[in-house]
Amino acid sequence: MYCNNCGKQIDDNAVVCVHCGVPTQSGSAPIQSDEKLGCFMSGLCFLIPVVGLVLYLVWKDSAPVKAKEAGKWALIGFIVWFVFNLIYRFFIAGSIASHVYDYY
Repeated sequence: MYCNNCGKQIDDNAVVCVHCGVPTQSGSAPIQSDEKLGCFMSGLCFLIPVVGLVLYLVWKDSAPVKAKEAGKWALIGFIVWFVFNLIYRFFIAGSIASHVYDYY
C-alpha cells in the first residue's frame, strides 16, 4: 500500500504513515477496550485513595477513561476523609478536651 499524502510505500495494515504521520484511508483505528470502572474498584478507590492514585498512574496511557474515574474517586475519597477529619478535630476532640478541662 502507498500513502495518499507522501506516496511512499507503507505496511498494508498501517493506520498512519510512518514517513509523514498522516492517517491512512484504509487503515482502521485500533479497538481500545476502555470500559468504565466497576463498582468494586470505584469503592476501593474511594475508601483507599492511594489505590486510586496508583491505578490512575498505571492506566493513564493505556485506559484513560478508567484512569480518570479512578483518579476522580480517589480525589473524592481524600476530600471526604479530610472534611470528616476536620469535623472530628474541631467538634468532637474539642468537646472532649473541654470536658477534661472542666473536670480538673
